[in-house]
Amino acid sequence: MSQVEHIIEAKGLVKKFGFKTVLRKVDLSLEKGDFLALFGHNGAGKTTLIRILCSLMRPTSGEIRIAGLDPHYEKEALCKTIGVISHLTFLYQNLSAFENLKFYGRMYDVPDLQERIEALLDLVGLTKHQNDPVNTFSRGMQQRLSVARAIIHDPQILFLDEPYTGLDQHGAEDLKKLLKRFRNQGKTVLMTSHSIDRGLELCNQSAILKSGRLVFKEDTSKISKDDFKQLYFKLTGENPLSVGVSS
Repeated sequence: MSQVEHIIEAKGLVKKFGFKTVLRKVDLSLEKGDFLALFGHNGAGKTTLIRILCSLMRPTSGEIRIAGLDPHYEKEALCKTIGVISHLTFLYQNLSAFENLKFYGRMYDVPDLQERIEALLDLVGLTKHQNDPVNTFSRGMQQRLSVARAIIHDPQILFLDEPYTGLDQHGAEDLKKLLKRFRNQGKTVLMTSHSIDRGLELCNQSAILKSGRLVFKEDTSKISKDDFKQLYFKLTGENPLSVGVSS
């Protein structure tokens, strides 16, 4: 296999649902170790883009390579390479937290699984609840466990679709620390966010999706937070304060 130039590369992505076009020829590329925060109004196509890149949905047209893999023809290899945190937790509600992680760990052939599960439960603050069924968890606790599920196989690429959803302030702070840890480990992260403040604090690349088009992508160090917010308003017409601010 030839050397991978971009760890994430999408060219001309189009997605249509019937007569509705959700993505309009999106081009996107990320280098290994990049952390991209993708912003946009509700309905801009952020979740659809994430789902396509993760192979959960097929594009109408366009090309995708994730770590050199075609998501639709090399799905098994791709699953070992990526971790996904989305609006769906992908957790089994009748199983305990420990049993959920054990299931996914076995699926990925994770070595030293017992130790890995214990470390992750401690990392997301759920050790005391490891034997409780997930259907007794709050939304925030389920989101924490979803984070552990997504990284149990130590993926090199992480896709996060509004990962702060449902987290209380303590949970949000823990997630921020975890995301900084991923960044420092050189993992590649693509995160959609409603919070410009949170996103810009973490990312080295920022982008704006408007009505299915990628209308801005730049190195975060080249634009101040205030200038980015003004640009966001200019490009989308949406007040950045309504997009969310970090607490």
